Amino acid sequence: MPAQPHAAAVPLIQQSVIAIEARIRPYVRLTPVVTVDRAEFGLPPGPLTLKLELMQHSGSFKVRGAFTNLLLREIPDAGVAAASGGNHGAAVAYAASVLGIPARIFVPEVSSPAKISRIRGYGADLVIRGETYSDALAVSQEWIAASGALPVPAFDQPETILGAGTAGLELRRQAPEATTILAAVGGGGLLSGIATAVMTGIGPPGLRVVGVEPEGAPTLTAALAAGGPVDAATGSVAVDSLAPRRVGELTFSVASRHVHSVVLVSDEAIRSAQLLLWERLRVVAEPGGCAALAALISGRYEPGPDQPVAVVLSGANTTAVDFSL
Repeated sequence: MPAQPHAAAVPLIQQSVIAIEARIRPYVRLTPVVTVDRAEFGLPPGPLTLKLELMQHSGSFKVRGAFTNLLLREIPDAGVAAASGGNHGAAVAYAASVLGIPARIFVPEVSSPAKISRIRGYGADLVIRGETYSDALAVSQEWIAASGALPVPAFDQPETILGAGTAGLELRRQAPEATTILAAVGGGGLLSGIATAVMTGIGPPGLRVVGVEPEGAPTLTAALAAGGPVDAATGSVAVDSLAPRRVGELTFSVASRHVHSVVLVSDEAIRSAQLLLWERLRVVAEPGGCAALAALISGRYEPGPDQPVAVVLSGANTTAVDFSL
């Protein structure tokens, strides 16, 4: 495979996201949006656009960053390796299967059966090790050092961030009237990618990007308070997607400059959002995938009555609905 641009040569700016969108377009879905009245969710009336990124290949937005890494970086004979709570691993496994690249995926014991099944279904070598994402990451780093495989970071890598940002470009075209975009935070890849896509170039005045974290996994909130990434709690119903030990260095740099604010939501609010999505729209989301919506439902983020809001529903790898009738 010919040499590709080094990661550090890819700047975190809107133009990079635009170029990457063109590169990965043959491999990712243009996910739809649905616009509803917030009253359908028991809230004061107002426009709400939901970006259904949970309909993406592999069940989450993560496949955007996976393809960006595998298409733009030089792949060694040993292939690629990734540590993940589950969604990133499934995305890398899927992208590797499409491109014919060997992949080994490391996940912790808390990964959901749905995500483990996805990874195995795409044919990647799967290693389940450790209690948390950080444990799986440590084991993956040992393997990478021994094998020479290319690491594909879940969030703190320019290609991962910029790939995630392509969802933001799509959303701006699909809902140009939205003045606020809410997105969930784990390691910060999605949030910083969207912020890069819509806040570092020419954009409408008054646009804001807001991050949403579980109360039990406040990685970005803790980092903003400390002035840089620090270890945070990792206990949440969304532990397999939104609970790394700390936010990334690159993602923190972008978020601290371009994200308007970050709000915290309870596990109860996340579960309520998950249930309401199913009851009102027949949309199935995993807990981490609907955390951003939970900010609205719980009142942690309160838009004005006529303020158009867009929410990214980022993942659906769950067994929450049983169809075995």
